[in-house]
Amino acid sequence: MLDQAVGHTYIFAETLAPSQRMHMVLLGVADVARSAKFYEALGWSRSPTSSDGFVKFNMGGYAISLINRNDLASDALEPTAAKSGFSGVALIHMARQPEDVPRILAKAEAAGGVIVKPATRTNWGIAGYFKDPDGHLFEVDYEPVWVFDDAHHLVVDRIAGA
Repeated sequence: MLDQAVGHTYIFAETLAPSQRMHMVLLGVADVARSAKFYEALGWSRSPTSSDGFVKFNMGGYAISLINRNDLASDALEPTAAKSGFSGVALIHMARQPEDVPRILAKAEAAGGVIVKPATRTNWGIAGYFKDPDGHLFEVDYEPVWVFDDAHHLVVDRIAGA
């Protein structure tokens, strides 16, 4: 699946329940550097696998991550206007295999969720978004750089191949 061009979308009829794990809380912020300094002033340590535009804080098996709010909205195909109801927050579940992303999205839709963005080939892997019945935004993502322990907890401070 990763051999497809960026932007390619995948639709599967077969469903798959995600493991009962959240791997990231993604906060869309106005200024990543300013927000990172705030959390560091709280005493939190920035993960060494962070970048200027994507800062992660290790929360013990998952991460709180900071990204530009407009970039998050664009990725999730959400309008950024305050009246749109976009919260600037997404919960992320990391799939174990690339083909699991469209299958998990299909399961979410079958359960009553709304697909916001189908499983799509990105620069980093495959990702899609759904909303639960109350409008909370979830991303289902597969990127080969993420590292997990045996219980499928995110190893925040490591990336594959580094």
